[in-house]
Amino acid sequence: MTDLHVSPTSCAAIPLEWVGPIRITTDAGTEDIEVPMATYESPLWPSVRRGARITTATERGIMATIIDERMTRSVLFEADNAAVAYRTVSELKAALPQLQTIVDRGSRHARLIDIHQQIAGNLLFLRFEFTTGDAAGHNMTTLAAQALTEHILATMPGLRYESISGNYCTDKKATAVNGILGRGKYVVTELVVPRRLVELRLHTTAARIATLNTRKNLIGTILAGGIRSANAHYANMLLAFYLATGQDAANIVEGSQGITRAEDNAGDLYFSCTLPNLIVGTIGNGKHHSFVEANLTRMNCTNSGAMGDNARRLAVLAAATVACGELSLLAAQTNPGELMRAHNRLERGGQQN
Repeated sequence: MTDLHVSPTSCAAIPLEWVGPIRITTDAGTEDIEVPMATYESPLWPSVRRGARITTATERGIMATIIDERMTRSVLFEADNAAVAYRTVSELKAALPQLQTIVDRGSRHARLIDIHQQIAGNLLFLRFEFTTGDAAGHNMTTLAAQALTEHILATMPGLRYESISGNYCTDKKATAVNGILGRGKYVVTELVVPRRLVELRLHTTAARIATLNTRKNLIGTILAGGIRSANAHYANMLLAFYLATGQDAANIVEGSQGITRAEDNAGDLYFSCTLPNLIVGTIGNGKHHSFVEANLTRMNCTNSGAMGDNARRLAVLAAATVACGELSLLAAQTNPGELMRAHNRLERGGQQN
């Protein structure tokens, strides 16, 4: 019988290509950089490449801004009653510096930055929010939450443990709370495409893209009951990027929640993608694979610097990749038949069903 603890781990071979360069501007300056994408959806590579070519034809390319960063874990307690739960919240918030010290003692990188709560009857949901350096922070936040839970149960009367995760985090589920409060890196990308490039490279107009974005991504998503989302296919680019860089791919569930904006500015196109839930890291589980190390190194995401700089850079590259693919797809969908022609040519060799 095979010993599963010592047998080598097999790997799934997923096709990977580098796309770009993508021109990106941040506070650190402007650079052109390629990104890796691992996917079975082969038309995704040329689609993102088309968006990338648009960025390098403009002076600043994609302007990326990190708005916020935090990783969360919610703990569920049962209280004697709602009054006890409410009193606990008040006392914990007053003791935030002490709670931060508890976290600091147990981790070199986790820092407690805030607490949010929900009380439902006698159930108390505490949402602890941390910064986690260059790690995505799944295990780090759970360990920190566990230490805080032990302290709370030892010092706050009238509480009983229910779960280390109460689903108010929220981890790998589409919810409103993550979009409102944030989970992971909150990144906004912006790109201004001159009229001539919209017409020459995308074969459409700014007005048609802006109209489609409103009618498809906003109204269509509302009709479908979408949660905190108004985009065409963020998940496609995120999954390919996450698999190529050793991320927990299930985090595309919340990562794909985001908002695309498109405006016609006298023929020029203002295009923006807002992603409030990018959960990425450059250290930790999954980063030990040789291909992941090579990919992160090639993107300059393994250099020493201020704590968290590498993960922040990786989040910007992920968001820029999303923007390129989103722009290309929306442009294609303004033209009847273009999307299917591309799939037939690139994915099915021109064969019809």
